[in-house]
Amino acid sequence: MSEENNGPRDGNNRRNQDPQFNWRGFLLFAVAGALFLSAIVYNSMSAVGRKLSFPEFKELVAKKVVLGTSKFPLVINTSDTTRKETISGFYFDSPEALETAKALIEKLPSQSDMKTVLSRPTTKATWFDVPVSADWQGDQVKKLLADNSLEANASYENGMLGSAIITFLPVILVLTVIYLLVRQQIKSAGRGALSFGKSRARLLSLDRNRITFKDVAGVEEAKEEVQELVEFLKDPKKFQRLGGKIPKGVLMVGSPGTGKTLLAKAIAGEADVPFFSISGSDFVEMFVGVGASRVRDMFEQGKKNAPCLIFIDEIDAVGRHRGHGLGGGHDEREQTLNALLVEMDGFDTQEGIIIIAATNRPDVLDPALLRPGRFDRQVTVSLPDVKGREEILKVHAKKVKLSEDADVSKIARGTPGFSGAELANLINEAALLAARRNLKSVGTPELEEARDKVRWGRERRSLALSEKEKENTAYHEAGHAILIEILENTEPLHKVTIIPRGPSLGSTMWLPLEDKFTHRKFELLDDLVVAMGGRVAEEIKFGNVTNGAMGDIRQATSIARKMVCAWGMSEKMGMVEYGEEEGAVFLARDISRSRNYSENTAQMIDEEVKRLIDEAYAKATRLLTENRASLDAIAHALLEYETLDGEHIKEIMETGTLKNPPRSNSKPPPPPPLPKVVESRPAQQEDEDPGGLAPGLAGATA
Repeated sequence: MSEENNGPRDGNNRRNQDPQFNWRGFLLFAVAGALFLSAIVYNSMSAVGRKLSFPEFKELVAKKVVLGTSKFPLVINTSDTTRKETISGFYFDSPEALETAKALIEKLPSQSDMKTVLSRPTTKATWFDVPVSADWQGDQVKKLLADNSLEANASYENGMLGSAIITFLPVILVLTVIYLLVRQQIKSAGRGALSFGKSRARLLSLDRNRITFKDVAGVEEAKEEVQELVEFLKDPKKFQRLGGKIPKGVLMVGSPGTGKTLLAKAIAGEADVPFFSISGSDFVEMFVGVGASRVRDMFEQGKKNAPCLIFIDEIDAVGRHRGHGLGGGHDEREQTLNALLVEMDGFDTQEGIIIIAATNRPDVLDPALLRPGRFDRQVTVSLPDVKGREEILKVHAKKVKLSEDADVSKIARGTPGFSGAELANLINEAALLAARRNLKSVGTPELEEARDKVRWGRERRSLALSEKEKENTAYHEAGHAILIEILENTEPLHKVTIIPRGPSLGSTMWLPLEDKFTHRKFELLDDLVVAMGGRVAEEIKFGNVTNGAMGDIRQATSIARKMVCAWGMSEKMGMVEYGEEEGAVFLARDISRSRNYSENTAQMIDEEVKRLIDEAYAKATRLLTENRASLDAIAHALLEYETLDGEHIKEIMETGTLKNPPRSNSKPPPPPPLPKVVESRPAQQEDEDPGGLAPGLAGATA
């Protein structure tokens, strides 16, 4: 959609180039490392030699191998803190080597040339250190040096300070350079150290992949609502002439995939003002108070760029109803919500910042957040109708190559209840299917196959079913198909198949002529009869039933219970709602709710639900018994061709035979023979999907 700008911007609101490698920090780090290594080498060089005890030193002095002349005397270092002395100097391997070195030293012009003498093989010397105590061994040292004519110079030093400097200075320097280097890199990334409370709102750049209102289809009313925001930002005087004020906040509500975020992207593409985008989850962190701080920082950024738009996606992450927590203690989300409420409409509120939020759970939002003055307007982004679905399909079809005979309107009729995201996925699946088939364009067969795949799952032709199970599935689907054709208040039959798809072993689908928003009682009663058709057909043919009607039973029970409890379609129970309205659960709010009717009423409800289903079962039995010949013919045709269209079913019921069979028979080769000992499949093998018996869906799975 757009490019997120996390880097710094220049005066023209353009993003600067990404930060390059920090050569300055690298050089500082290299210099610090070199100094650290130099200090280590210096300490190691200064430690070269032998550390002698006082008796060993006396023994060397007695052997006449210790150098201590007036030109190169011994050094006595005295510490002011420990009252310890260190006698340092050189000793040789033999008295002859010492005498030779003394002769050479006397001839040297300066003491700096001592290194050349002491490194010769004949006069090679060893450096030594002798620790002594000034209090206990001071007199002995003086007597020993005087008796052996050894010269010595006293040296006074603060050993602790010097040692500490030599030891810790390189470490401190290295740590300092590392800190500066890391701090510079973090700043280059756009966030300073300890930036937990900074807002993560991203300023969108619309230079590439710009989305406008032309790219949004199927939600015309929602487009008109938000288009007022863009017009106000472009020409505010038009609305201010009569004293009108632009809404401070707009809340977009709708099911997942309906296009709320896409609509926000279109607003960003149309409005010539700064557009900030952030998610509700970006406010909440592990640190207490971070969410509220980020809210304040986000509005500070907005004030600097006013007028501007701020889009908060999934606002229910921080806007949940206060006081519904299950536990005690501090609730970080509530503090974040309080900060958001104050910033949107408080004492220090400024004009020019418009908040756009999106959520699919408006029922859990706090009432204070929804009042006028904060979110003044709620825009419902609903599921598209048949015309909207066709427009959405055309928008997404521009990105793929459609064949000239591709019927998008037929696909739109066959996808009631599909959201914009599902329709986009349908087009993509059709393009992938055409590519696998090596086709040059996407046609209607690929679109229909993609629709069936998105709705019910992919065909499972590799599933090895026995002939007995195939025959059972064929009669099951034939029972559904015949009842759809016979009953008056059903939608036109579209297709019947016994090819396993998704969790089901077969499917019966119908296409509604138009979108339905209300459902009549007779239509629902016929839906119950259709749901019973599969089980009844099994019983008529085999005298035995399977677990394949599990999904049908579930859907029929749901419809019958709603007719009795919610829709007032039971004469015995009357126009009374029994139970709360069903919807998404909010645990903290719904955990304490209880049933609002008595046990006697509950028994009456169960009796009414069972009565409706029993009557539907009896009617389905009567109709299928009367049309037994058609039932057998359709089942045999399904076993031969696997998939039949609605026209084929109608032809069999009118003539008794299939005169115009399907053009292509994609029936796979028969499976290999099963071994004698076969593991039984799980009981819930056939239908785990509620299928299409619910009102408004285009199809019914077996």
